Amino acid sequence: MSRVAPKIECSAEVRAELERRAASRTEEARMVERARMILGCLDGAQVQAVAAQCQTRANTVIKWRNRFMAQGLLGLSDEPRPGAPKTYDEHFRQRVLAILELPPPKGQAVWDGPAVARALDSSVYAVWRVLRKEGICLQRQRSWCVSTDKEFAAKAADIVGLYLSPPENALVISVDEKPSIQALERMTGYVETDSGKIARGFQSTYKRHGTLNLFAALQVATGNIIAQITKTKRREDFLGFMDTIVAETPVGKELHVILDNYCTHKKCDAWLAQHPNVHFHFTPTSASWLNQVEIWFGILSRKALRGASFQNIAALRQAIEDFIAAYNPTATPFRWRKREVRGAQLRNTIANLRN
Repeated sequence: MSRVAPKIECSAEVRAELERRAASRTEEARMVERARMILGCLDGAQVQAVAAQCQTRANTVIKWRNRFMAQGLLGLSDEPRPGAPKTYDEHFRQRVLAILELPPPKGQAVWDGPAVARALDSSVYAVWRVLRKEGICLQRQRSWCVSTDKEFAAKAADIVGLYLSPPENALVISVDEKPSIQALERMTGYVETDSGKIARGFQSTYKRHGTLNLFAALQVATGNIIAQITKTKRREDFLGFMDTIVAETPVGKELHVILDNYCTHKKCDAWLAQHPNVHFHFTPTSASWLNQVEIWFGILSRKALRGASFQNIAALRQAIEDFIAAYNPTATPFRWRKREVRGAQLRNTIANLRN
């Protein structure tokens, strides 16, 4: 006659956790099996019955039952096992991080995994494990741009103030041009890769059919776009576009125009004297990201230009006009935000980054 397992008890919270593990599809299989064994014992089943249900030996059920009785849920985890000492320990990690501070070997501009492994006479896979754990991407690059404008704070505050608290009885618009948009013609479509994935494909060779320039004004309060397509990007083209905007501005309203420091935007004093209700606000040098219309240019490129094929200039013009016509009815203002910028943009050492 089979022996009856000693009665074991647990709290409702522990039982709920055991039931969760037993039904889980993401827990390790061994943890699921141990939870089922304990649940069987908690229900008063015989050891042989629990072992048969879990397709294991009775001694295994007894082992985990006793561990659970003594330590609770912690007893279901594996105890540390003796083994060979680690080959790649904390000292190896420190060596990897330290060598990244040294100049790379001759013939290389930067360190990579194999170069680090050769320098340390170690396994390249061990080096990659350390780099992954530390979040270090030796080949991934980020660029930065630091404005040297001595009036950066004042100019930036002026632009941000227009976004967050525009003047009363005034319109705030962001204006810029997207120059030399190419009308490229090439075959495009979907292709199946060697791995069986479907990707967007395009022929590497293409025909050039000329370029167009796009002037665009973003109404900050509504998100609507006013645009004008030209063949050139001279100051006369810019002022002609501004004449179009002024003509569409309600009478009696001031117009605050946010611009970058491109040469065609400067030396417009005579035109401004003829339009006293128009005020130009220039972003700091190397800080065109303060101009919201740049965000819209990115949307235009992704949705209407990138990967497209145009047989002529007219097709490119039509594509831009069609996108603007489809964009404006559902346009909404951008929720303008920029992450905090601290003084030290570049940290030259791994040690600084890891602290």
